[in-house]
Amino acid sequence: MNTKSIVIAIFLIVLFNCAIAQKPTVFLVKVARLEELKTKIKSGDAASKALLNKLMKDANKQMEEKTPSVMDKSQTPPSGSKHDYMSMATYYWPDPSKPAGAPYIRKDGERNPEIRDISDHKAVDNLQKAVSLLSLAYYFTHDEAYAEKAAEFLKVFFLDEATKMNPNMNYAQYVKGVNDGRGTGILDTRSFADVASTVGLLDGSKAWTKADAEQLKAWFTQYFDWMKNSKNGHDERNAKNNHGIWFDTQMLAIGLFLDQKDYVKEYLKTTLARIPVQLELDGRQPLELERTAALSYSTFSLQAWFTTANLADNVGVDIWNYETTDGKSIKKAIDWLLPFAMGEKPWTYQQIHEYKKSDFYLLMLQATKHYKDAVYATALEKLKDEKGNTIAEIYYGK
Repeated sequence: MNTKSIVIAIFLIVLFNCAIAQKPTVFLVKVARLEELKTKIKSGDAASKALLNKLMKDANKQMEEKTPSVMDKSQTPPSGSKHDYMSMATYYWPDPSKPAGAPYIRKDGERNPEIRDISDHKAVDNLQKAVSLLSLAYYFTHDEAYAEKAAEFLKVFFLDEATKMNPNMNYAQYVKGVNDGRGTGILDTRSFADVASTVGLLDGSKAWTKADAEQLKAWFTQYFDWMKNSKNGHDERNAKNNHGIWFDTQMLAIGLFLDQKDYVKEYLKTTLARIPVQLELDGRQPLELERTAALSYSTFSLQAWFTTANLADNVGVDIWNYETTDGKSIKKAIDWLLPFAMGEKPWTYQQIHEYKKSDFYLLMLQATKHYKDAVYATALEKLKDEKGNTIAEIYYGK
């Protein structure tokens, strides 16, 4: 080997070791899990390499996607600025008894196709999926192309003056003929928790500079203030059903992203106080059982609880094993739901559309890891053929 080849080889070894040594700041997944997976991939572990291949396939699809922006929508919010997020209430329909159909009336569980006419909600979901996949792909490969595309998504949505979203949800899930927006609309941006928890994977890339990171923190600082101080924010924080706990996921993730750990630890008192309100002693969730898709909403609510539990781990608060003085807990909630979700017991509440067992699979991935209970492992094995989620498999898989 000539001198030039030796120098290149040494450089590559140093670069790889630096990549291994880098510990990203993430909140929904443990850094140790990512490092373990990277080590397994390096050692040739077949399952880990297969998971990486799946990630690469999903991330490569995102490389071809158009970067979404709130400016893409055809309608303009009452503010007169398309920079403001806007969406229609999902379950509200024209009133056939009114000549113009307004004010709209509620049909729980029935999605009004009109909501698709405003693209902001889809833009937020596409943003989260792309940033998570591309950031993970960059972490595992250190291919700058992935970081560049992830940075493009982030800059277009949050930073660039011509395309960025204003840091508020004033016009989210409005009801035609009733209001211009509601606190419940904050549910639309629940995936901001994932963005705040994932972006740290880009640290060290050329495409996502410290200045970019500071700009994003400035945006989330403004949004965080809006969440805390706006009427819509107050309304959603006070929601007693799944909306309240999903609100918490954003507050916790953004608080961690802004390095406000003391605030997060204090805020978790609000989260824990929801358990006696939301859960029965046997684990039922009465407010979700009132819905026309009660099985789906019971699962959806627990997804939020598991998200808060993962975030709370970052400040040493254990929601996984927390019990109220009378014995209520999220573990009892998952235990109550399990036989119904698995089809082992007949569901006696409403469920007007097909239940997605893949959603329950995501819960079982985490329950198996945190509780070491054979019942969960058995359920997970039975659900293994359900459509997987690459990000969840990386975060919480074996």
